[in-house]
Amino acid sequence: MKLISDTKNWVGAIIDLGLMLMSLAILASILVGGTLPFFGGVVGNLVALVKDLGSNGLVGLIVLGIIVSLFSKRTMS
Repeated sequence: MKLISDTKNWVGAIIDLGLMLMSLAILASILVGGTLPFFGGVVGNLVALVKDLGSNGLVGLIVLGIIVSLFSKRTMS
């Protein structure tokens, strides 16, 4: 059971790091404008994702709810 717990902690730490990098990329893109060399077009990709979810109606709303529920369980340390 310790192996499973360690693996979950390791994966959770990677997800937390990814969320922090995504937040940094969004903030940097808003402040600087355009696409940044390391972060790419994060804001453009998020806008496209929201547009796709919005055009799919109820299915998009269900997927959005699932995504929000997955990310809301994460804690930022």
